[in-house]
Order: sequence, then structure tokens, then C-alpha cells
Amino acid sequence: MDSPSFVSFVFVIFLSVLCMSQAYTFYAAGKEGWVLKPSESYSHWAERNRFQVNDTIVFKYKKGSDSVLVVHKDDYFKCKKDKPIHKLKNGKSKLKFTRSGAFYFISGKDDNCEKGQKLLVVVLSPNHKRHKSPSPATQTPSSSPVITPTQPPEDTPSVVAPSPQSISPAPAPTKSAAVVVGSSGLVWVFSLIMATVFM
Repeated sequence: MDSPSFVSFVFVIFLSVLCMSQAYTFYAAGKEGWVLKPSESYSHWAERNRFQVNDTIVFKYKKGSDSVLVVHKDDYFKCKKDKPIHKLKNGKSKLKFTRSGAFYFISGKDDNCEKGQKLLVVVLSPNHKRHKSPSPATQTPSSSPVITPTQPPEDTPSVVAPSPQSISPAPAPTKSAAVVVGSSGLVWVFSLIMATVFM
């Protein structure tokens, strides 16, 4: 076996696995964080982003002055805080999406939810690619697996997520998001070129 071609082959396989398993970290509402009146509405922010299984969402806020509640669909629309699925309260709360479907977040502070501090995130199924628009007809509800918050031990118990609801998918990603996806594609093309050169 020729050594340079074997190394190139292994490198190509490694890069393809790396590109296909890429997960992203999203900061809720961008640089402003989890606040009552962000410059971009939470719904608009969520619509312009594409969330996939294994992505992480981060809620940044002043510890002790607010919290994030993961709730069921009905509690989201009614702003009911009394029975959250999970409460995130450490000021930089992270939650990893371990399944596709809808996730409902509301503020745990006073009447902030009623004033609009709530977020609905739809996580695409694993068979959807970041650059493709999913078809609503292809989405099927699944069982309710566990969502995994990733933060300090006081806020890390696993919780059962609400079952996904039929929700229209977000529009195609913005041009800036396409550039991120495009860069991993460029790595893939570059690795193929390198592999053919060394073979």
C-alpha cells in the first residue's frame, strides 16, 4: 500500500466525518442575550436560524435577575410558570438539543413572558441538511426523548421534553449562515483535491 495515498484516504474520511457531525452553538437573541426587549424579536431570531440535533442554545442573563423555563406548548402560549419541565437559572444556561421537534422557552421573571420574553425553537430532524429547506410533509412526530442541559451541576438533571408538535419549519438560512455551511463544503472539496493529488 502506497503511504501517501493511504494517508490521504484517511484524511479524507476524517474530514468527511468532521464536516457531517458539525454542531453549532446559538446564543438566544444574539449578542444582547436573554432580555425583555431585544432589538430583534425572539420569533424573528429563531426563524432565521436553523437548529439541528446536537446543537446547543445558550441563554445569557444576569444571574438571579431572571431565569429560563423549558415548558410544554400550552404553558408557553399561556405563560404558565408553575410547572416547568426544567428551570435554567445560572446566568449562562446551556441546553443541548438531543431530538428534533419543538422546544418552548419562557422567562421565569415576573410578567416578562406576557410582555414577549419567550422563545419557540424548532429543531430539524437529523435527515435534513443545514442548507436545504425541509418539507412540512416529511416531518413526523417522534417519542419524547431526554433533553440535556449543559451547565453547572445544580441545573443539570435530565428532563423529558414535550412531544413535538406540527409546526411550520423556518425559512432557508440567511446568506451569512450559508457562508458557514459553505466553508465546510470548501474543506471537503479541498480534501478531495488533495487526495487526488497524492494518489
